[in-house]
Amino acid sequence: MMPSYTVDDALVCLGFGKFQILVLAYAGIGWVSEAMEMMLLSFVGPAVQSAWNLTPHQESFITSVVFLGMFVGAYSWGLLSDQYGRRKGFLVTATITAIAGFLSAFSPNYLFLMALRSLVGLGLGGGPVLLSWFLEFVPAPNRGTWMVVFQAFWTLGTIFEASLAWIVMPKLGWRWLLALSSLPTSFLLMFYKLTPESPRYLCLKGKTNDAITVLEKIARVNGTKLPSGILVSDHQIELQKVDNPSLEEEEEDTSLLSPRKDEIEQYPNPKGMLSKVGCLSSLMMLLSPELARSTLLLWVVFFGNAFSYYGLVLLTSELNNPHSKCIPHKSQRETSQDISYKDVFIASFAELPGLLLSAVAVDKIGRKLSMSTMFFMCCIFLLPLIFHLPQGLTTGLLFGARICITTTFTVMYIYAPEIYPTSVRTTGVGTASSMARIGGMLCPLVAVGLLHTCHQTVAVLLFEMVALLSGISVLFFPVETMGQELRDNVSNLKQTNKV
Repeated sequence: MMPSYTVDDALVCLGFGKFQILVLAYAGIGWVSEAMEMMLLSFVGPAVQSAWNLTPHQESFITSVVFLGMFVGAYSWGLLSDQYGRRKGFLVTATITAIAGFLSAFSPNYLFLMALRSLVGLGLGGGPVLLSWFLEFVPAPNRGTWMVVFQAFWTLGTIFEASLAWIVMPKLGWRWLLALSSLPTSFLLMFYKLTPESPRYLCLKGKTNDAITVLEKIARVNGTKLPSGILVSDHQIELQKVDNPSLEEEEEDTSLLSPRKDEIEQYPNPKGMLSKVGCLSSLMMLLSPELARSTLLLWVVFFGNAFSYYGLVLLTSELNNPHSKCIPHKSQRETSQDISYKDVFIASFAELPGLLLSAVAVDKIGRKLSMSTMFFMCCIFLLPLIFHLPQGLTTGLLFGARICITTTFTVMYIYAPEIYPTSVRTTGVGTASSMARIGGMLCPLVAVGLLHTCHQTVAVLLFEMVALLSGISVLFFPVETMGQELRDNVSNLKQTNKV
């Protein structure tokens, strides 16, 4: 019998080399772009409010429509890339983001700006597509470390945007900042033709020859060789297990997500299987008995992560602002337009220790323990802030809390695509990302409202409850994915036995 190998076997044999570095750079630019577009909201809102005499409610809505667009886009682009390929997914999202972002700089009035920023949010919702695309090129043994490196591009984007705003805003204004911030996405379009499709996706689609072509290219660029034998998909392996049950016993404990026997009978080939996965079918698969527990817990944790992350950013500015502690709004508004770009720039570096912690922990102690520990540590840092403390101590506690929440966010974006099979990976991550957008939308409305009405204790306790609930939810995730191979189809394994 001729030997065979899977995509995972091939990637381990080929190693992480020059080819993956190029894929990382391309996907990283997309992550930088998303971070920049989100970060600039802190600068554009106050500037536009001053220029167009907007009410505080109108100013806050500029941020809300971006999150609303991301909420819609995260799920939509996930479906698109699972049905038609990762490359087509990020081509559409990059095009929308680049064009709408650049045209935002020429908005003649508030309504035009709102419409264009909502389109930017729609495009930014495709971030999980690039995440999944890069993930599917990384060998399993060092996947956690390299996904942390990928997440570092977000921090790079926030630092770069703060630097750009510091230089551009005082002299050229918010329109120039919007235009310049749209340029990184344009690079994705310039080099799009050079990007390969995910070999794992091609294998699932039934395009084994195309997958081999991509793997051979990786081998040439990395200076390595493919394993001997023929490339087979997980689906083909499961068909063999059905014909020969003894094979299933040998790999019972190593299978993370594989197809059920009834799925194999219903879908005799991967291409047919994929064609049946429509919008409703994909969502139903996410909520199937095999994945429902992971999906629902993932939604809770993504919501909590985003709510806590953006809340800490807001708390950093609000609690260190002497004009925000129940002083008449007049004196507050007199200083609200004077943004300290230097302070925002320095605060952006708070995420670097979180990334370092993620890199150390994610492949050492596992995804679940890393996330739960950091959520609980965040609660410890936040608890003293129910009282009014000296500015230095407040800053230190918020800095520590932001390190923790950055770590959880980083590990979460590594863990999420690992627990889903290729057939619904970007749909699953995209749907979870949509829950994060809801957290981002609600956080300013709830937290800032409490702080502006002198309810600091209630606001901090709210963040405590959200972080604590998220940490507890992580403990109930059914699988630990550290060191596990990615799977292509849904498994019949009982997740309750995998805690």
